Amino acid sequence: MVCWNRLQAGFLHPGLGWFGYVIRASMGAPLSSRYRTAFITGASMGLGDAFATMLLAEGVRVWGTSRDPARLPVRDGFTPVALDLAAAPAEIEAAFVRAEGGAGGFDLVINNAGYGRFGPFAGTDFAGWRAQLEAMLGATLQLSHLALQGMLARNHGALVNVSSLAVEFPLPFMSGYNVVKSGLSALSESLIIETADTGIIVIDFRPGDYRTRFNQAMHSLSSTPPPSARLQRVWTVLEKNLAAGPAPAHAAGRLRGALRRGRSGVVRSGDFFQAGLAPFGVRFIPAALRRAVQAWYFGAG
Repeated sequence: MVCWNRLQAGFLHPGLGWFGYVIRASMGAPLSSRYRTAFITGASMGLGDAFATMLLAEGVRVWGTSRDPARLPVRDGFTPVALDLAAAPAEIEAAFVRAEGGAGGFDLVINNAGYGRFGPFAGTDFAGWRAQLEAMLGATLQLSHLALQGMLARNHGALVNVSSLAVEFPLPFMSGYNVVKSGLSALSESLIIETADTGIIVIDFRPGDYRTRFNQAMHSLSSTPPPSARLQRVWTVLEKNLAAGPAPAHAAGRLRGALRRGRSGVVRSGDFFQAGLAPFGVRFIPAALRRAVQAWYFGAG
């Protein structure tokens, strides 16, 4: 399955020539037949950029956000949007409403933007954790609320909340991130039930580790003393896992498949161990053993 997803993601781009178009044509109509317009937060790099690239190749017009629009690539069919999730709610609403008006409504909204904070929960200033929850959870709930209002009025659309496999396997010393992603998954589950009798789908997209600049953009909340050996071990494992992960195009291929199926639900994405074997295996082991294995895996034991 992983190999097929990589193959599928690779054939999304016109630059692959005639053979790529033949493969793509055999996979059915492009996503633009279902979704004319898309809004993606955090589209300047990583998964957000990969999602935008995939959708543009499918003929979907994309509005992508960044705190600094100058970081967004210039490309046909793409409209840059200045948006900071840490801004005041009124500013967030105004930015979305302007973009939605220019698009004539969004058929697809992907809440992808976010960042990590790394440090011991009780050993760091709580203001940092609060800021992360307000930006990544509060602002994303607001965007979901705004997006669904338009979709419900048209009885058509797809809302994708990019949570994380950290919902199932919390990352040590990243408490705020774990809480935010779990909250997004809970939101998606609630909305799946609420929209069950409508023309709207809701996808809880849970990526694992991908080769992105996520750790380079990490906000460190380590206290003034040098980090402990335990913190250093965990950080080393996190870095190693990211470096060994698939390319972001793999996640875009996985999302493309989910959007083509047109069904609400949870979609896991990542390498075979993280996205397949581990979620399946933990169903059969006691919670205490699972926690011990996680501590060992992350070097936190």
